[in-house]
Amino acid sequence: MLLTAEHIKKAGVYMLKVFLVEDESIMREGLRDSIPWEKYGYVFVGEASDGEMALSLIRKTRPDVLITDIKMPFMDGLALSQIVSNEFPSTKIIIISGYDDFEYARQAIDIGVEQYLLKPVTRAALQKVLIQISEKIESEKEQNVYLERFKEEYQEYEQLAIRHFFEKVFDRKLSVKEMYDEAGKLSIELNAPAYDIVLVYINENPDELIRYFMRFKEYLIFRWNISTYCILILGDVSSIEMLRDRCVGNIIRICESYSEEFDWYVASGKHVERLSMLPDCYEEVNRVFSYRFLKPSQHVFSSKDSINNHPENGGNNVEHELSKIDPKIIKGFLTNGLAEEAEVFAKGFVDSLSSALGSKMFRDYLILNIRFTVLAYVEELGETKENFLENTDISMLDEMSLDNDLITAYIKNMLTSAINIRDKASSGQYKRIISKALTYIEDNFTDDTLSLNDVAGYVNVSPNYFSGIFSNEMDVTFVEYVTSKRMELARKLLKTTNLHTGEIAAEVGYKDQHYFSVVFKKTQGMSPRDYRNM
Repeated sequence: MLLTAEHIKKAGVYMLKVFLVEDESIMREGLRDSIPWEKYGYVFVGEASDGEMALSLIRKTRPDVLITDIKMPFMDGLALSQIVSNEFPSTKIIIISGYDDFEYARQAIDIGVEQYLLKPVTRAALQKVLIQISEKIESEKEQNVYLERFKEEYQEYEQLAIRHFFEKVFDRKLSVKEMYDEAGKLSIELNAPAYDIVLVYINENPDELIRYFMRFKEYLIFRWNISTYCILILGDVSSIEMLRDRCVGNIIRICESYSEEFDWYVASGKHVERLSMLPDCYEEVNRVFSYRFLKPSQHVFSSKDSINNHPENGGNNVEHELSKIDPKIIKGFLTNGLAEEAEVFAKGFVDSLSSALGSKMFRDYLILNIRFTVLAYVEELGETKENFLENTDISMLDEMSLDNDLITAYIKNMLTSAINIRDKASSGQYKRIISKALTYIEDNFTDDTLSLNDVAGYVNVSPNYFSGIFSNEMDVTFVEYVTSKRMELARKLLKTTNLHTGEIAAEVGYKDQHYFSVVFKKTQGMSPRDYRNM
C-alpha cells in the first residue's frame, strides 16, 4: 500500500520513508508484508518490479531508504542505485542479491551503497539493518542541526573575514588572481559579467536588512564599519541596473518602516564590467555616499545626483552660496565621518560652492568658517587650538586663496586632523567599554546562556553597536572570542583531567555534548577524543 503524506508523521515523530524494488513478486510482497515498518520508525511508500519503473516513483516519493535487488530487467539495481545516489545523496541504499560476487559488492561500495545483503534475506537480518540505518540517519540529522547552529553563530566571524578581504580589494592590494584565490577560501562567488556596490548607513538593528539580502545569490552584504554595510551586487550587464534599483528600493522599504528618528542613508554608484575595476566602483559610490553630510535631510543618493545646485536665471551666486556654508554640515562630518572620507567630502563640499569661488571675499569667508568650526570642535574634545594648529599641515594657507585644489587640500587636512583626535578620544572610550566587557566575559564564559546581548546590556550599549566596536577593537568577533576562551579551557581539561567529554562540555559552557564536539572539531581540527589521545 502506498502511504500518503499524513502517514509520514506519527505522534509528532517523523517516519523514515522506504521504497522497495524487486522483480520477484513473491519476495517483494513477502518483504513488504512481513516487516512491521512502523515499529522501526518507517513507512512503506512504494514498490516497483524493475529499476525503470521505480525511478519515476522514487523521484516523486523521495524515500529515505531504497531497498533494491541487483538483477532486474530494463534497469538493474546498480544502475538505479547510481542514479538515485547522484540525485538524492542522502538516500540510504540497501542492495539485496542472490550473487555472492565480489565484483557486485565492489561496485556497490563505489556507488555508496549502505548495505549489501545476500538472498534469502531473513526478516531478522533486514530488521537489524533498518535499525542501524535509522540510527545513522538520526545521527546525521543531529550533526546537520549542530553544523547549521555553528554556521549561524560563526556567520559574524565570516562577515569580519569578508570585510578584511574587500578592504584589500578596494585598496588595490590584490591582483585579479589573488582576488579569486582569497574569495575561494572564503566561499565567495566573484565570477560575474558586471558588478555594482551599494553603501548603507543604518543606526538601528540591521537584522531585517541582512536577512533580506542573504536570501539572494546576487547580493553579498557585509558590515563595513560600525554603522555602515556594503552590498556587492553581481549580475549580467543587462540586469545589473535592475538588481541595483531593486536593492535600493528594498533598503528604502525596510528603513522607512522604522521610526522617524531613525537615521539611515543609502548610496549607489556606477556599475563596472571587470573585477579589476571594483576599486573604481567603490571609489565612486564612496564619493556619492559622502553627500549625506552635504544634504543630511536626503536619504537616497546616486551618481546621477549633483551637488552643484546653481541658482537659475543668473541670480547672485556669492549670496546664494554663502547660505550653503552651514557649520552644521562640517560639524556633522566631524562627528560621523571617517578620516578616509575626508578627501571626497572636501572635494564635494568645494565643488558644491564652485560658482562663487571666483570671489576672493567668498574664499576668505569659506576658509575662516572651516577654521572656526573645526577649532571649536577640537576644543570640545579637550584639545587646545594651539596644539591642533601646530600638528596640522596648513602650509598652503597663504597661497590657497587663488587655488580651488589648495582649498580642498586645506579642508581635508583640517578635517582629517580633527577626526584623528576624535577617534583617539573614542578609542579610549571604546577601550573602556571593551575592558569592562572582557572582564564580564572572563567571569561568565562558562555559562551556556552567555550571549552578546547580555554583555552589551552589562556595558550599557546596544547589541549592534557593541558587536561593531568589539570586532573593530579586538579584530575578532564576539562569538569567535568566547569560543576561543571555551576551547582553551577544554584543551586544558582534556589533557589534565579524566572528565568525560559531556562533563567537559558542561564545564566550558556547552549544554549539549554533541554540539561541543562539533565546535571543538571545527575549531581545533580534531575531535576531543583524538586531542586527548594525541
